Formats: sequence, structure tokens, C-alpha cells
Amino acid sequence: MTTTAGTSSASHHLSPAFPGRAPWGTASKLRAWQQGAMEKYIQEQPRDFLAVATPGAGKTTFALTLASWMLHHHVVQQVTVVAPTEHLKKQWAEAAARIGIKLDPEYSAGPLGREYHGVAVTYAGVGVRPMLHRNRVEQRKTLVILDEIHHAGDSKSWGEACLEAFEPATRRLALTGTPFRSDTNPIPFVTYEEGNDGIRRSAADYTYGYGNALADNVVRPVIFLSYSGNMRWRTKAGDEIAARLGEPMTKDAISQAWRTALDPRGEWMPAVLRAADQRLTEVRKAIPDAGALVIAADQDSARAYAKLIREITGSKATLVLSDDAGASKNIDDFSGNNDRWMVAVRMVSEGVDVPRLAVGVYATTISTPLFFAQAVGRFVRSRRRGETASVFLPTVPDLLSFANEMERERDHVLDKPKRQGEEDPYAESEKEMDEANREQDEDTGEQEQFSFEALESEAVFDRVMYNGAEFGMQAHPGSEEEQDYLGIPGLLEPDQVQLLLQKRQARQIAHSRKKPDEEADLLEMPAERRPVVSHKEMMELRRQLNTMVGAYVHQSGKPHGVIHTELRRVCGGPPAAEATAGQLRQRITKVQEWATRMK
Repeated sequence: MTTTAGTSSASHHLSPAFPGRAPWGTASKLRAWQQGAMEKYIQEQPRDFLAVATPGAGKTTFALTLASWMLHHHVVQQVTVVAPTEHLKKQWAEAAARIGIKLDPEYSAGPLGREYHGVAVTYAGVGVRPMLHRNRVEQRKTLVILDEIHHAGDSKSWGEACLEAFEPATRRLALTGTPFRSDTNPIPFVTYEEGNDGIRRSAADYTYGYGNALADNVVRPVIFLSYSGNMRWRTKAGDEIAARLGEPMTKDAISQAWRTALDPRGEWMPAVLRAADQRLTEVRKAIPDAGALVIAADQDSARAYAKLIREITGSKATLVLSDDAGASKNIDDFSGNNDRWMVAVRMVSEGVDVPRLAVGVYATTISTPLFFAQAVGRFVRSRRRGETASVFLPTVPDLLSFANEMERERDHVLDKPKRQGEEDPYAESEKEMDEANREQDEDTGEQEQFSFEALESEAVFDRVMYNGAEFGMQAHPGSEEEQDYLGIPGLLEPDQVQLLLQKRQARQIAHSRKKPDEEADLLEMPAERRPVVSHKEMMELRRQLNTMVGAYVHQSGKPHGVIHTELRRVCGGPPAAEATAGQLRQRITKVQEWATRMK
């Protein structure tokens, strides 16, 4: 049988090095988790199998090794790989070819050439012609590999198409590397189990999380470097607002301050790009081919960032725009050359697979755990022991929270408990992911709603986050204190990173104490003592203020509006909906003082 001829020998000479992701010293055997997952599958022989493994762990290697085993043992006669993007579909075909499995990534209809063992298609392609693929899996025993299975729930039609197309398949292997969907649409071929709380959650057959992969030296430890700074913008109403990124403020103010920081015409982005380029230079001392990626929000910003990088480095950045016909080629070229920088729009989740990426700049306002995990996943692939990843981001509560929860594992929840007044932090996840993947020229109807003008921005080095801990004191870009953290060696063991950060912070604090008070132009306080207030905490402060004002209404007989106006006159600041946490606390204290006087 032609399907086993090429794979019989391949299965005996498999190297997890394809596609170049094996850890050091393991060229002749699978990684422990891949071997464990293989053994479990072969022992149980299930029709459906869900493997959850962190980005960079080697899901492709595991899946193709298993496919080779099934073809060799006549469990199946052909393979169908379903991937999220055109770029990934081609990557699967290339990886499979390295071990003798030939997949046609250009298949569209009709009989498959005799030289092929199967096809590589996209979820969108299955959605267009589900019956074509159903007929194929009905004719011959088929293994269907569903890469990043959560995409099968991206739309009702995609989920239904996958069910229709692959329901008759002999075997189905589902893979995912990031947290599951935030909506409650069931994902095809995924088993859900009800917990003691009555809530149904996805049940993986094998899980290999980031924490385990880090302990096994399969992925890189990630150092997050966050930058705050003063922002000034003009609202649609014509009001000029100034705020410091990272200081307590409302959700809308955080969003507008964040967008102001990312404006390429301000000073924040150039300062952060210069810092990231310095970090890249340091990393390249140990990893000569290390590359850096800017994750941009839209095409205009991406082009502007690429121009800034050219001005900063003197070298051209590779620009990757998702609707550009040459996007996949640009990614492939960058993956194989020695260029320093790439700027990408949207092609960041599972679409960018460049193992040499070691430095990242998170320059988008998407604030969902799914997108963040996928973005950081672009930098964690480890090729040799001791490699580290560095990701630069704005001091925004949600992002800092995600950075501190890197090791948290999530399942897809079908039944969500809804509590009074409690916000679901993942409720907007899929909406934002959809926005991130839309054509940027498409009118979403939201541009006018959030209309504002960025006026001014400056960057301040804020903190370093690693392994759930925070280090560092605020410092100006270019300062000796900032250079201390940018100069951390690019080749370190995980425990060495922690120790080095602790030493750098201790040195920074000692240096700060020697300076005269008049030279202390920035907040002289370690990061762990400078908590970033979340939107939820802001809501609680506003609720507390309104409760206090309500009580004072009954005591004083004055209307709510009059009391709020008086508080603003005495304490200063904008209306409560736009006030910072400090301003809200000040008003709470003042109204308590008034109430005490009346008793």
C-alpha cells in the first residue's frame, strides 16, 4: 500500500528535530511528554483524543509521529490536517514531508494524486465544502488532525461543517496550545465533563502546560519588561486629559492612555523600541540569530513602527500584513535569515512560527487572555538550553495580570456561573479576537464612538515581571537603572534569571538611597509595593463612593448630584466616572468626614 511505503522507514528514524524544535540532546528520541502522550494513545486506542500542550512544546511533532504510527500499523489509510491559517497549513505539509508523509496543501477538489498520503486544509476551507471532505473520509480510513481545535467554534457554520465533514472519520486527534474559547459554544469532538459545581468543562486526554514545559527546559522562561509614562490626549468632546499609564483610572481612561502610548508620533513607542533593540543586541551576544517582533494593532501603525525601527537601527524591518499576498513568504524569509526585526499585524496567534524570535513588543490594545497567550507563544520556543524570551509591554492592569499568570491552565467552560455585579474577564475575548482578525479598512462602526486624539506621550521604565514576581524601580529610558535590566544575559537558567533580577533590584534600591531627595524625580519604590489597580478595583471604589454619598443624602437632605459636585469642588478632579483611584479615595474620606461632623 502506497500510504505506508514512505512512512514505514520514516517511523523508525523519526527525529523530533523536525521542524527544528527538539530540545538539546534528544535528536534520537521524542520528548518525555510526546512519548507519554503517544503511549497513552496507543494503549487506549480512542477514536477521539484531545492533547493540550503549551505553544512551543512540539504538538506538530507529536501529531505527525502518531500519524506515522497509524499509517504504518494500518490503523488508517490517509491523513487530513485542518489548520487555522493558510500559512500554518503549508507549515504542516512541510513538516510532514520531512518524515515521509506527503500532504497536499493545495487540495481543493477531485481525486488526490497517488503520491500523497492526505491533505492539509483550513477550517474556512472545510466550512465552504464540508461534503467534499466527508466523502473523502467515508471512502478510506482517515485520521483527522484538528490543529488549534478551538477555531472550530469560531462560527456556528465552521463547527457544523467540521461535524458534518469528519463525523465518519476513523480517528480524530484534536490539538490546542492556548486557553479555550470564552464563549459557551461546544467545540466539535471535545468531551465535556460536569464538575461538582454543575459546570461542564472540557476534558483533555493529555495536558502539558507551560509550567511543566519550563521545568523540562522545553520552552524559554519569559521576562516581561513593562513601561509606564505620562500620556495626554483630547477626547471627542474636546477635553484634554492627562494621566500616567499604570496609575489607577477608569476602564475608558486606561484604554485611551494605552492608545496614546502606542501612537507612533509620540515619544513612548520610540523609547520602548530603542529599549527592545538594546535588549535584542544583548540577547544576540549569546543567540546570534535572535530576532524581534512588534505585534501591531493595524496596518498604519505597523508601517509607522517599521519606519521608526529603520531610524533607530539603520536597518529595514520585515513588514507582515495579513491581507498581503506575500505575507507567508515574508515570514518564511525572516525565519531563515539573520534580520533583526519583524513587524506583524494580526498574524500573531498561531500564524507566526519563527523559533528564533526572542524579543517582542506588545503594541496592540487587545486585552484578552487568549490573544495574549498566543502572542507570548511566539517567543517561547526553545532551541537550546538557557535561552530566554523578553516581552515589552505597557503598564496596563490586564496585561500585567496575564503576565503574572503564565503558568495558569484553563479549560473550556460550557456553563458559566453569573454572579451579581461580577464581570467575566474573558467575556470580550472572542469579540476582540474577531476584531483583531478583521480587515483593518473595514468599518466597524466603533471608530467614531472611541474618537480621540493622542497629543503627547513619554515612556518610563516601570518594572520587570518574571515567574509571578515583580522587580525594579521606575527609571528614565537610557538611565543606568534601565540598562541594568536590559543588559541581563540572553542565556540563563530559569533560577538564574530570578536570582539576577533580585540582585539588580537590591543594587537599584541601594543606589537610590544614596541619592539626595532633590534628585529623586521618579517614584522611588520597588515594583511589588506599587500595585497596578485593576478595573474591578476601580469599580469597587466607585461603588463605595456612591454608597457613602447615598448615606449622606439621607443624613443631609441634599440631592446626590449636589454632593458629588461639592466633592469635586473641594477635592478637585473630573466626575467620578473619570476620576483616578486616588481621587476616589480622597472623596470617600471627605464625605466620611462630613458625615461624622453632622452626627
